[in-house]
Amino acid sequence: MELQAGEGRVIAAAGLGRVLVATAVPVERDAVAQAFGAHGTSGGVVVDVIDAGVGPALAAASTASALTAAALQGTPYDLVVSAGIGGGFQPEAPVGSLVVADEIVAADLGAETPDGFVPVSELGFGTVRHEPPGDLVRRVAEAAGAPAGAVLTVSTVTGTAARATALRERHPTALAEAMEGFGVAEAAVAHGVPVLEIRAVSNPVGPRDRAAWRIGDALAALTEGFGKLVPVLESWNRHDQ
Repeated sequence: MELQAGEGRVIAAAGLGRVLVATAVPVERDAVAQAFGAHGTSGGVVVDVIDAGVGPALAAASTASALTAAALQGTPYDLVVSAGIGGGFQPEAPVGSLVVADEIVAADLGAETPDGFVPVSELGFGTVRHEPPGDLVRRVAEAAGAPAGAVLTVSTVTGTAARATALRERHPTALAEAMEGFGVAEAAVAHGVPVLEIRAVSNPVGPRDRAAWRIGDALAALTEGFGKLVPVLESWNRHDQ
């Protein structure tokens, strides 16, 4: 693939027409772009990688802006991917591993009540989950050698064992938590574009211990994982679903 320096844009082979990858920060953006730039082929799929900002609100706004701009230019995206590092629930998602979301869940969007947490969907307002295309999840997970499960979006990163336990009780299939996926998904769904989330695990979900974080290992896993996705992007067609 051909990497256009400074733009976060790479060219893949024919399959999907245009893919937008939304990360939170520049170091994640560069890790993803490096994977495509190292592939060494060219073709018809354009992959734009952006740093959309930290948190669901800014990620949603940035992703929506990118999708709107592309649509107005007559070059809409065919797939949106939320990507980056995040916390992994142990032992299913060890540090340095990659996970693929089969559900993108807003885990703390709702209300605290005397009987516990109630998601906003049960309060009668909107949704708290989006499901990526099942066939795409399966193919990406197989290509990357990664498990598929729920990835939780939180506005406050988990820092205690008690909260980690509570999240797993509410979301038994959860593999990871991060801060942007649901915001990216909301923007994608509003534009009628399929969405996917891929996370590399930099730390365990639970008590906050900076000494246990392995950001470098997670970024390397992100680059390696995206490097294995080229055949999927070459062949998957959203219109066949």
